[in-house]
Amino acid sequence: MDEGYRWGGGADLSPWETVMWRADADPHTRSAGVFVEILEHEPDWDRYVEALERSTRLVPRLRERIVEPALPLVAPAWSTDEEFAIEHHVSRARIPTPGTTAQLHEKVADVMRRPLDRGRPPWVAVLLTGLEGGRAASVFKAHHVLADGQLLMQLLELLHGHSPEPGSRHVPARPARPTVDRYSLVATRLARNAVAAPRGLVRQLAGMPSALVHPVRSVGGAIAYARSLRRQVSPVGVPRSPLLRGQGGTGVRVLTLTVPLAEMRAAGKAAGGSVNDAFLAAMLGGLRRYHEHFHVEVDRIPLTMPVSTRVAGDPAGNRFAAVHLVGPMSEADPARRIALIREQVRAARNEPALDWLEVGSRFIDKLPGPALVEVVRNGAATSDAQLSSFPGVRREAFIAGARVTGIYLVGPRPGVAMMGAMISYQGQGCVGLHVDPDAFTDLEVLDSCLRAGFAEVLTLASMAPTTPSPPPAHDENR
Repeated sequence: MDEGYRWGGGADLSPWETVMWRADADPHTRSAGVFVEILEHEPDWDRYVEALERSTRLVPRLRERIVEPALPLVAPAWSTDEEFAIEHHVSRARIPTPGTTAQLHEKVADVMRRPLDRGRPPWVAVLLTGLEGGRAASVFKAHHVLADGQLLMQLLELLHGHSPEPGSRHVPARPARPTVDRYSLVATRLARNAVAAPRGLVRQLAGMPSALVHPVRSVGGAIAYARSLRRQVSPVGVPRSPLLRGQGGTGVRVLTLTVPLAEMRAAGKAAGGSVNDAFLAAMLGGLRRYHEHFHVEVDRIPLTMPVSTRVAGDPAGNRFAAVHLVGPMSEADPARRIALIREQVRAARNEPALDWLEVGSRFIDKLPGPALVEVVRNGAATSDAQLSSFPGVRREAFIAGARVTGIYLVGPRPGVAMMGAMISYQGQGCVGLHVDPDAFTDLEVLDSCLRAGFAEVLTLASMAPTTPSPPPAHDENR
């Protein structure tokens, strides 16, 4: 079995994945995002389609759809789509002349707006041609239930070529993947759960002696977890910006920008932080300028930052948590801003209840659809922005012979005015933004303000120490 066959993990959705999938019925809480890859030249269409079709045979999860049980007694599960056809998932469109980046952004927004077909594997790919300079863009849209950010980066590693030359067309034979329907899913999972119940009881009993020998330690741990959980689920105590909170519209506007990664890392190091801290500080600097442009004074804003909870040996799937931060937006000194962010991020990562999303999902994943959507929507609507950064593809990548020059993630934004993510690729920090047009009414001003915010942080790069000590961790999130 190779890595592609194993990618994606087991058949059953986790409680948090179940929540994301079922909340997708409302456009406010949809969890699909897109990867936008800029290609050096337009690839041959037939080769592009063939490459994606071959990818679905290398990674069978891409040929699987999600089946809901006939009764809400068990979790949904992945099942082979016996009617899979690559034509249902791949399309192309041409960007009008002159093919500017702004026109690309409009096309990407169109892809974001179209809901995925819930009866088929939850992904599509769109080749956008006609970009200035003979370039093109490959847009891969996938539901978040397919994987978290780290695993999606692994998927891109698997799907991309290492050179412009065609790769081997041979795909090794593998055992058939499981297929279930709405009724067999209920029957098989209930039977499996009944068999597994005694083993689960034994595991619980095995843990009792520790609690009996160390009751104070156990009670203390429970109290610490409960306090941490309260901090995790409670609003941070900072009101949303009057400029950004709006009504939580479902409109889609897209922006991308590129920054030098080495300088961003050096800027974070100069202030005692990581490249992630520098990214957050730059975004806050840009948002401060945007508020100043509209003469709105805001000292701090509530932020959400997804962070990876994946450890060695974890099964595949979604393994991330959402931590709440207070963004020191009015702090004009970028070094001080990075330090304030670093302090919060460090504390958030040490919270005992960092897994609160997965734990809480076990109580809401079986709620009726409207109630589940309401819980998710209210929980997400306490922040103005969701910001994250993580390493991308770690080598030069090719799609159907065309070299990839940039990779941007335009993620979902449930209940927030802005979703921003920075992916590292070939020495670049590729920043993708999905914003609410009801909150950000002037995209040109926003673009200018954000570029100024990054320029401000990058001035710190020359102050970074030249000692060989390693920089702080990237603070990878999803």
